[in-house]
Amino acid sequence: MSRFNSARPFTTASSSSSSPVTSPPNSLPSETSNPGLIDEQNAPNTHFKITLRRSAISLGDKIKGTLKALGIHRRFQTVYFPFSPEVAGKILRLKELVEVENVPTHLVMTKQQQRQARKAPRGYKVVGSRRDKFMNV
Repeated sequence: MSRFNSARPFTTASSSSSSPVTSPPNSLPSETSNPGLIDEQNAPNTHFKITLRRSAISLGDKIKGTLKALGIHRRFQTVYFPFSPEVAGKILRLKELVEVENVPTHLVMTKQQQRQARKAPRGYKVVGSRRDKFMNV
């Protein structure tokens, strides 16, 4: 048993009593209020978000094959995979080339959603006009 075991209750000896006082383990209020509902901020991380940061041009065929198996074709491309030992092993093979984040299910985006997020909003917005400058408005 390690000396940093957080599961062991904290005991203190009070000066008026000889028996130790045990404090109850901390319980989170979100777990007790609605155990059936999981809000998006406290959702468990279930997926890897993998982004290729460095190129694999001069690397071997095994590394390039691992990138192909993950479905990564170009730099700064992002793919999502659910947690699994197979994907974790592939990430370890590419640990110098990729950036990995753990994300919950509601943040996982498809290719179409990623493309839509990169697009600029349609239309235009008038920031200023020459008439306003001329009239000193």
